[in-house]
Order: sequence, then structure tokens, then C-alpha cells
Amino acid sequence: FAASMVCCCCCCLQAFFWGQASGMVEPIGGLMGAIAVSVVEPILPYALSLAAGAMVYVVVDELVPDAHSSGNPKLATWGCIIGFVVMMTLDVALG
Repeated sequence: FAASMVCCCCCCLQAFFWGQASGMVEPIGGLMGAIAVSVVEPILPYALSLAAGAMVYVVVDELVPDAHSSGNPKLATWGCIIGFVVMMTLDVALG
């Protein structure tokens, strides 16, 4: 931030001041984030599993139609299913 201000004809002291001022809000945001996590900690596993399920849905939703259009619908579907089962097995086995 400060380097771009120096390039735009500001003096170095003013650029340093604004660079430091823009960084002062970061601890405040970190504190707010820590408080938010401590408040929602009981539902955090459910929210993260929902996000993971949504990501799996998006990936499969993109992969399966593309694979079906290339002429391998059963192979693509079974590949997604087997990949998911292997992923879950490794997750449970490796903890």
C-alpha cells in the first residue's frame, strides 16, 4: 500500500503513516474472528461438513455431465463413486 502511494507522488512519511494505519485494523478483525469462532464452535463441525458436501456436489456436478458427453457415462459415474469411497476410507483410516 505504501509503495503505491510513494509512486503516486506522496511523501514517504505520509505513505508510511497510511501504511501503518491500514495495518492497525488487522488485530481488530482477528479478535472479531476469534470471538465469532468461539461463539459458533458447537455448530462448526456441521457447518464445515455442509461446506465439504457442497464442494463434492459442485465437483461431481461439473465432472459427470462432461464425462457423459464424451461417451463414458457409466465409467464416469463409477469413477466418482469409487473416488469418494476411497477418499472417505482414507479419511476414517488415517484420522
